[in-house]
Amino acid sequence: MTGGIRTRGARVLLPLGSLLALSGCATLGLEHPPTATYSLPTVEKPSATSKAPAAGGSALTDAQAQAALVTESDLGSPWAAAGSIATWRDGMLKATSQVAECQRLLDALYSDQVLGAPARVAVALDDPDAGAQLRYQIGARRPSDVDADLKWLGEMPAKCARFTATTQTGWTEDVQVSDLPLPEVGDKRQGLRVTLTATDPENPDADEQSLTLELAAARVGEDAFALTNGGTGDVPNDATQAAVQIGALRLADVRRQGRAQV
Repeated sequence: MTGGIRTRGARVLLPLGSLLALSGCATLGLEHPPTATYSLPTVEKPSATSKAPAAGGSALTDAQAQAALVTESDLGSPWAAAGSIATWRDGMLKATSQVAECQRLLDALYSDQVLGAPARVAVALDDPDAGAQLRYQIGARRPSDVDADLKWLGEMPAKCARFTATTQTGWTEDVQVSDLPLPEVGDKRQGLRVTLTATDPENPDADEQSLTLELAAARVGEDAFALTNGGTGDVPNDATQAAVQIGALRLADVRRQGRAQV
């Protein structure tokens, strides 16, 4: 399995290198992220003298938001455009918990509104080899609202470290939530790893069902993105790490090009 991860990592390095060359992001400075164990480069946090976007600046246009999305070509084979919504979304994420904060997390994951509102634009990608689906979205909220969402997500490993939920079919889920290290990109970021293990209380001999979901969200200046990468098998974490880094670089590049055209 370790060999497979290295192969996937190698596939995503080329698109990222091309993006850096095209966008001129070398001027932002690159360093290896201390919190992620993958060799992809990331954007260094801007210095105090770096020019930040003006407060209340214009939102991304529809074309800019679409251009900022991560695509299957960024992640490389075997990732491809998703043909449909993953069946485990209804089967595992549509569940109820007696704990209000934990219910809010389940609802956000199920509705695909990690940043608290419908996405501006979104894309879904499938990895058929791993049986995983990655859903990536550009948010449409004010930076202060995004920061509040990120703060709330950061509280989940403490408030909802482990809780019980019930699926629509009556199965009992053991849900565990932990921090997910992310590359040091953007102004603020938060990652979570959520594992759900469901059993049938009416049939103890029935096979359990499991789902692993990686969640990442970040604010890059006035813009923000979020993604979930989930599956019933071994979720490719290298794709999560790559999407976070590429997504941050692309948002910064789209903004830079927009300012240059003004």
